[in-house]
Amino acid sequence: MDTAIDLTSIFVSDGIGVLLLIVILATRGWSLPARKKESFMLFIIIVSSITNCLMDALMSYYDGLPGDAVYAISMMGNTYLFLYNLIVGIGIIYLIVIHVDKSFPKLQGIFFLILTVIEVSILIINFFQPLVFSIDENNIYHRGSFYWIFVLAAFILITYGYIFYFVSKVKNPSLRYFPVWQFLMPILIGMILQSTIYGISLQPVSFAIAFCGLVICLQNECIYIDKLTGVYNRYELDALGKGLVMRKSERIAGIMLDLNGFKQINDTYSHEEGDQALVDFARILVNVIRGEGVVIRLAGDEFVVIMRRFKGENIDGIRSSILEAVEDYNKNSGKPYKLSTAIGGSIFELGGEGTRDFLGKIDHLMYKDKNDYYKYHSKPSA
Repeated sequence: MDTAIDLTSIFVSDGIGVLLLIVILATRGWSLPARKKESFMLFIIIVSSITNCLMDALMSYYDGLPGDAVYAISMMGNTYLFLYNLIVGIGIIYLIVIHVDKSFPKLQGIFFLILTVIEVSILIINFFQPLVFSIDENNIYHRGSFYWIFVLAAFILITYGYIFYFVSKVKNPSLRYFPVWQFLMPILIGMILQSTIYGISLQPVSFAIAFCGLVICLQNECIYIDKLTGVYNRYELDALGKGLVMRKSERIAGIMLDLNGFKQINDTYSHEEGDQALVDFARILVNVIRGEGVVIRLAGDEFVVIMRRFKGENIDGIRSSILEAVEDYNKNSGKPYKLSTAIGGSIFELGGEGTRDFLGKIDHLMYKDKNDYYKYHSKPSA
């Protein structure tokens, strides 16, 4: 049964949410080096969340005030609040998937599109036939029977986020810098409390708290991110190596890569073009490896790929996929040069040898591949 709205507590919680989000904006916590797409999404989500907090406070204030204008504003404002929970909820899941897997599966996109169409359609119908909520003759807000459909949809999105994260974390140990379960927890708690206790408003501030956690995690992760290419840097390789020493029952695939003829790209087409070649090559590796492993820029034009719990007998399949992706890039890039890479890789049985020995082994294999390349191509001068 509906009870009186605690206006003071709503103003306080929404005000805290606004202050937290403004601090993130003012400190540019949403801006991530080498990740413009994610930065833009974070910025939009944070601005929308500020509007959400303000709208929630405004709707609470207008609740029960007389007048036709108040009725119209209440209908529009509360509809926005439901739309926000849907759109931003899907946006968070999209951000998580893109950040972890570097792509968004078409089937998932179709599911989220269907969910959006259903909920938006219900909200449109709600203007004519109260289903989700109603505003009575005294301009007082009441929940409708379809309210719980939106709660269920939110719960499904959060559950999906948890499942996707924990499944991905098994394959990609670097997700320890991106603890999805932690910043989804405030949203889950806020949703449960607000759904079961009428008269309080915790969901807007729970989103704000969650985004603070998200920004902190992403900024912490940036310590281990190469600023030019957006893949992990040598700090991550060191941290990963220490973590692997603690494990004795994993099969690791390691691949060392180096661009052939990179010096000529710098000397002939400028260092800016050389930087772009590194960015493009890193993107090729990320698109091939996706969530199956970690791409690390070791130094200069050298990259390392680490794949945990590897099930293949050798790295031939991954090698072929990388070379095919490089060839596709060369066909479509329109660049006056072609990318070429030397690749060396092996399987590492934990406990059998140290990580330094393992890296030395794949480095040796990579240089053997490079020497084979230069048997048929001119070697660059020093």
